[in-house]
Amino acid sequence: MLFVIPWGERWIVGTTDTPWRLDRDHPAASSADIDYILGQVNRVLVRPVGTDDILGVYAGLRPLLAGESDETSRLSREHAVLTPVPGLVLVAGGKYTTYRVMAEDAVDAAVAGLPGVPASRTARLPLVGAHHWQEVRDGAAGLAAGSGVPEETVARLLRRHGDRTRDVLDLVREDPALGRPLEGAPGYLAAEVLHAVLAEGALHLDDVLTRRTRVSIETAHRGVESAPEVARLMAAALGWDEERTAREVAHYGARVEAERESQRMPDDHTADAARLGAPDVRAGV
Repeated sequence: MLFVIPWGERWIVGTTDTPWRLDRDHPAASSADIDYILGQVNRVLVRPVGTDDILGVYAGLRPLLAGESDETSRLSREHAVLTPVPGLVLVAGGKYTTYRVMAEDAVDAAVAGLPGVPASRTARLPLVGAHHWQEVRDGAAGLAAGSGVPEETVARLLRRHGDRTRDVLDLVREDPALGRPLEGAPGYLAAEVLHAVLAEGALHLDDVLTRRTRVSIETAHRGVESAPEVARLMAAALGWDEERTAREVAHYGARVEAERESQRMPDDHTADAARLGAPDVRAGV
């Protein structure tokens, strides 16, 4: 089964389903992985796509519950909550898209038998940005008023930040320069970088470019052209000196080059070796 998911003006296509027994911190996609996905999706496309059509590639790992078969495609995608000894609750398996169910099951197991514990309210607890979504979902024009940010840009912010869009626009009102698009990533505002630091816990350049935003997979340069400006914005908020700022940019550039090299490698072992060519910025901080 292959997913082809609309993602703004682009598409996300995937995934592979193969075992990975190498470095778990930085899983790498090889050229074989990429060729497999292209080969599968081209079976149903009228106009085939190739490697030149790819803007970004990312890889991740999903823990699977072991079974009688060694084939990953046959292993359970479900999660299990276990209590091996009193007071210890373990969650095995699962995936990001079911994290709330996993958490609910784990807490239910932890409080089982305790008196006076109310029923779980997970199903009724909104995510960050969704608490007042009904009030802002169609309010791009009103939110844009007085901010200096175009209405269509605010509409994009709403899809990313929900009711926290007001917080991003407040930063622009305090400093209009933050309303400018990022260098090399015009779909994002400079204010979103500052918001990532102040409200979303971003501590490193790759936190912003690969996790708080998706610049690393939505641009052909993988975020390299945006890195200097993003680092300067982060430096002002986090108190980085010039040496630290330069190190963050250098680490990010090395990371992107290592990922590009891994994606040219023919198999997992060579892709893993190439990806490990870039040190983790966290190791030196």
